[in-house]
Amino acid sequence: MKKIFGEFLKNKNFKLIIIFGIIKKVVLIVLLTIPFLSNGQTNPYSDKFAHTYSIVAKDAKTGEMAVGVQSHWFSVGTLVSWGKSGVGVVATQSFVNPSYGPKGLELMESGITAKNVLKQLTDEDEGRDFRQAAMLDINGSVNAFTGNNCIESAGHYVGENFSVQANMMLNDKVIPYMKKAFLENSNLPLAERIIKVFEAAESAGGDIRGKQSAAIIVVGKEKTKNVWEDKKIDLRVDDSEDPIKEIKRLLKVHRAYEHMNEGDLALEENDMEKALIEYGKAQNLFPNNHEMSFWKAIALLNNGKKENAKKIFKIIFEKNSNWKKLIYRLPKSGIISMTKEELDSYLGDIK
Repeated sequence: MKKIFGEFLKNKNFKLIIIFGIIKKVVLIVLLTIPFLSNGQTNPYSDKFAHTYSIVAKDAKTGEMAVGVQSHWFSVGTLVSWGKSGVGVVATQSFVNPSYGPKGLELMESGITAKNVLKQLTDEDEGRDFRQAAMLDINGSVNAFTGNNCIESAGHYVGENFSVQANMMLNDKVIPYMKKAFLENSNLPLAERIIKVFEAAESAGGDIRGKQSAAIIVVGKEKTKNVWEDKKIDLRVDDSEDPIKEIKRLLKVHRAYEHMNEGDLALEENDMEKALIEYGKAQNLFPNNHEMSFWKAIALLNNGKKENAKKIFKIIFEKNSNWKKLIYRLPKSGIISMTKEELDSYLGDIK
C-alpha cells in the first residue's frame, strides 16, 4: 500500500489535482469570512442559533414578567429566555449571544432601563447584524432589536408592556398575529396569555421549518431572598412534535400543583377547610391524577367526612396498593390523627 501511494505522489497530474482542491477550499473559506471581517462582524456560524419567535411581557395588574419562546430547534429555552424577579426579562435569539441574558439582567438591576441596556449591548456587539433580542424591566421600559442580517421573515413589534419578535418565519403575518393575540387576551393570567400568542403565531404560519421546542418563564414583581423562589413558572418542552400543545398541558399541571401546594400549606396550619378546597381545585383540573385524589381524600378524612374519603381511597387503592401503605405512615407525621388500629377498622373492607 505504501509503495502504491508513493507512485501516486510521483504523478504530476495527481499532485495538481490535490493542490487545486486545497486552493478551492482556501478561496471558499476566504469568501465566506470576508463579509464578516470587512464590517467588523464576527462570523455568526461560530455562535449557537435559535431562529424562533418569542415574546417578553409584563402583566400590568400583577407586575409579573414573562418570556415565551417557540422554535424548530432543540431545547430553545436553555438559550433564549432569561428573567429575574423584581428586575426584568430578556429574550436573545437568531444567532444567539447568550451573554445578553445575564448581562442584561445585571445592568437592569443596576438601574439602567431595558431600552438603554439593549442599546448598550448591541452597540458593543460586533455580531449585532445577526442578533435579535428583546428586553423588558420591572418599570415597564421595553425595547427590541432585529439585526439587518436576520433571516427573513424577521422583525419585531414593541408595545406597552410587551414586545413580540421573530425571525425565519414563514411569512410577515406572524408578528401582527402575535401582537393581536396578546392584546386581545388581557383577561388571562400572563402565562396563559402567552399560550394564546403561541397559538396565534402558529395559525399565521409560524417558523418556516415547523415546531420542536418551547419554553415559558414567569418572574414576580418583587425581588426574592432565595434563588429557588425567583421563577414563579419555569416550563420547557425540549423536543416534541407539538411543543405548544405539550407546554399548554404542562401549564395546566403547574396550576393544579399550585393548588396542591396551597393545600399542603393549609394542612400544615391545620386549616382543614382550606386544604379541602385547594385539593379539590387541584383534583378538578386533573380528576384522574391519583396524587391529587389521595390528598383530597385525606382532607375529607380530616374534616370528618370519612365515607366520602373512603370512596376515593377505594378507587386509588385498587389502582395502586402502595397508596394504602402510605396512609399508615401519615399518623407518625401528624398529618392524620388515627392510630393503626383505627385505620385497620376504617379501611378494613378495602383491599
